[in-house]
Amino acid sequence: MATRHLVAEESELAEDGDRVLTDVRGTEVAVFRVDGEFHALANFCVHQGGPLCEGELSGEYGVADDGWTWAYDDRQKNITCPWHGWRFDVRDGESIDDDQYRVPTYDVETEDGAVYILR
Repeated sequence: MATRHLVAEESELAEDGDRVLTDVRGTEVAVFRVDGEFHALANFCVHQGGPLCEGELSGEYGVADDGWTWAYDDRQKNITCPWHGWRFDVRDGESIDDDQYRVPTYDVETEDGAVYILR
């Protein structure tokens, strides 16, 4: 059964792109605000254990709606490991570059202005 762990007040994650790092049962976890929602993932890169969640948060390039041109999605949803540049989607922990890699994610709840990780 998962236990709720208080991470922060919602006001500490007021803007998209904000993040908070915390320790939950000996695992460093980051909570991000992306598109108005909260997402949590472990603060380690599966490549060589780097501090993933201390990296840059950014959008990504992809094919535009016309199917022909490139477009930049500026929603800050991808975290880049500061050690070697591996990139992951903070919403589901999946690697942007290789779908065989994934960072552990955790459920997040809010109640009365507080943000909790379930673990």
